[in-house]
Amino acid sequence: MGKIKFYKTESIPLELHKVRIVQKLNLVPIERRLAALYEGGFNTFQLSTKDVFLDMLTDSGTNAMSDNQLAAMMQADDAYAGSQSFYRLQTAVEEVLGKKYFLPVHQGRAAENIISNTFIKKGDVIPMNYHFTTALAHITQYGGRIAELLCDDALVIKSENPFKGNIDIDKLIACIEENGKENVPFIRMEASTNLIGGQPFSISNLMDVRRVADKYGIMLVLDASLIGENAYLIKQREKEWQENTMADIMKMMTNLADLVYFSARKLSSSRGGGICTNRRDLYLKMEALVPLFEGFLTYGGMSIREIEAMAVGLRETLDEDMISQSPDFIKYLVHELDSKGVPVVMPAGVLGCHLDAMQICSHVPQSEYQAGALAAAFYLISGIRGMERGSISNQRDEAGNETWADMELLRLAVPRRVFTLSQIKYVADRMLWLYDHREMIGGLKFTYEPSVLRFFMGKLAPTSDWPEKMMAKFRRDFQDSL
Repeated sequence: MGKIKFYKTESIPLELHKVRIVQKLNLVPIERRLAALYEGGFNTFQLSTKDVFLDMLTDSGTNAMSDNQLAAMMQADDAYAGSQSFYRLQTAVEEVLGKKYFLPVHQGRAAENIISNTFIKKGDVIPMNYHFTTALAHITQYGGRIAELLCDDALVIKSENPFKGNIDIDKLIACIEENGKENVPFIRMEASTNLIGGQPFSISNLMDVRRVADKYGIMLVLDASLIGENAYLIKQREKEWQENTMADIMKMMTNLADLVYFSARKLSSSRGGGICTNRRDLYLKMEALVPLFEGFLTYGGMSIREIEAMAVGLRETLDEDMISQSPDFIKYLVHELDSKGVPVVMPAGVLGCHLDAMQICSHVPQSEYQAGALAAAFYLISGIRGMERGSISNQRDEAGNETWADMELLRLAVPRRVFTLSQIKYVADRMLWLYDHREMIGGLKFTYEPSVLRFFMGKLAPTSDWPEKMMAKFRRDFQDSL
């Protein structure tokens, strides 16, 4: 579903929705975009949306909501405690994710904070397929450290491996044996690993992880924020599951985990998040932290209206046509750029199109933040805001030394049902111009660096006048259309 063969042309993704409400966009002049970069410290997080044409920073909280979600928000029960909206959400969680006990939180990183606070002690090791920025921050905050145990070709930019998010089982066993199972509170699996290009894991691999967890008596925790897209790619790529429904696949994934947490900003096109389990002992260990950190147990720091939207959105996650809208458009953009020689992460994953800044900016040293520089340059010449997923998104070690990222990526997020195909074609066109003029991209250096999650609030500056030279070249090439 979601694509059709066209006569004498390529197969293209179809928008399986109609537009009924629109929001005006602005494409400000390139001179204003350069000024906005300087004002924001060459950090795309610091840009104002009044200066952004296409916002491809993230899919978190930016997926289009459905008419049914908006309608459900009108029936919200605005009670501090015992809200019927919460019970409707709790029922949806059990139906879709198969978990009886549910703790609401205001977003996914709040769930990470509660889980880390509850289960991690100083010196613990958390094996995982790959880290996420906020997960790493919370694990280290409570004295733990991570062990990334990816399969060998997971970091290969262009690969035929359909499941580069798989954990290496031999490495997992070795990690547990080396550190002692008493120092491994849980194994974390992230559905569609964010920082290596939105790459999924297979159900076969998750089953193998479950067997290891059972052998050593270790809990398995699933970050299900992108479980819908991971399930969709399983249906596309894992032969044994191609005839199963999205509901079957998602239930199998969650049934294998002791604890499931998620950001509803990604999972259900709403806001908020949650932690769910079928083990009452785990629920009780975390229960008191929700009123302490979030809010009462029947709202968890969320708007009641968002709770209603989340309940509907969870059920809509089972709709293959709806879920397909992001990965199919991402695949189109990835193949469009790859066909022109632009280095992108392949196979196409979820979240967005991921460009390899290490290759594109090979003339820029990694110490000058290649992915951040590429993000800034692309915004300058297009008005499109992407996100750096590289060393800026890392954090320094305890001694204050840089921890260089395994990959330097520019992520161009493609939220569900937000962009049209003509806008995607504009993205490809401007990236092709930038790739042809990639030698003009220069480096960045920090001028303000927070100690934690610096990619959100940090400020940088160019190491030369390369942005001004790029602007001048762009103006010459596009003077007739400016």
